[in-house]
Amino acid sequence: MKAIMNERLPISKSSPLKARFFDYEHFTYPLHFHSEFEIIYIKEGTGTRFLGNSITTFQAGDLLLIGSNLPHFMKSDDAYHLGNTDLRVKGTIIQFEKDFMYYAVNNYPHFIKIKNLLQESQRGIYFAAANFPKLQDLIEKIPLENGLNQLMLFLEILKEMSETENRQTISTTDFVNETIYDTARIDKVMSFLNKNYTRNISLEEISSFAAMNTAAFCRYFKSKTGKSFKNYILDMRIGYACKLLLMEDIGISQLSSKCGFETISHFNKTFKKNTGLVPSQYRKMMLNL
Repeated sequence: MKAIMNERLPISKSSPLKARFFDYEHFTYPLHFHSEFEIIYIKEGTGTRFLGNSITTFQAGDLLLIGSNLPHFMKSDDAYHLGNTDLRVKGTIIQFEKDFMYYAVNNYPHFIKIKNLLQESQRGIYFAAANFPKLQDLIEKIPLENGLNQLMLFLEILKEMSETENRQTISTTDFVNETIYDTARIDKVMSFLNKNYTRNISLEEISSFAAMNTAAFCRYFKSKTGKSFKNYILDMRIGYACKLLLMEDIGISQLSSKCGFETISHFNKTFKKNTGLVPSQYRKMMLNL
């Protein structure tokens, strides 16, 4: 697998936002990450997107919010690389610094939905923009603005995104930014899970560890992570499996057991549900980047 490039963007506190249209024959930038958040709107184009540990297709109308330091890569379909074609990839990119309005976002209740949105984006967020014409329209206007008008329009975009209830997170919880866990209890729980998620952890055990009854723990855990305890553990195991597929030359059966799955059929089913590919396909595609 090729090294992941650390992209340095020309964004500073005096210029915290960069918005532009793009019009390419095809996407060319390699697998990379940057400390800034990024919004990508695909107006025209088709291909495959690599985001965190997710690989899936993109098409016209897709909209992504990519969190700080989350690896990503857009690969246009083969037809775009043939030359002498009218095919283009077009759209809008918005990049903004990770500490944008940090104090307001983290301290004022007016921004709680935007704060949650930015935390979720550590795994990447997908919006079917064709279903949200207002959001699409706002994004296409922002490169045409500047100064305070551009910042005000950008806040309206974040507000609109934060109020979209059926947005979808993309990568598994293995890519969640751990800074979202801002209480001593959840820090303790996450530290325990990070050390033990490949073995069988019962709900009773983890609830007792957190000094809570099972019902209270389930509510608390989902409020902090957005997932049930069971699904969170599965995501951690799949995230670990993605790493092992690229780092170790071991069979799928051995790998599934190493990640904490009791049966290879359960592993294969869960892996495909989370990544869209069976383990062997994922390994082949990622190693050929």
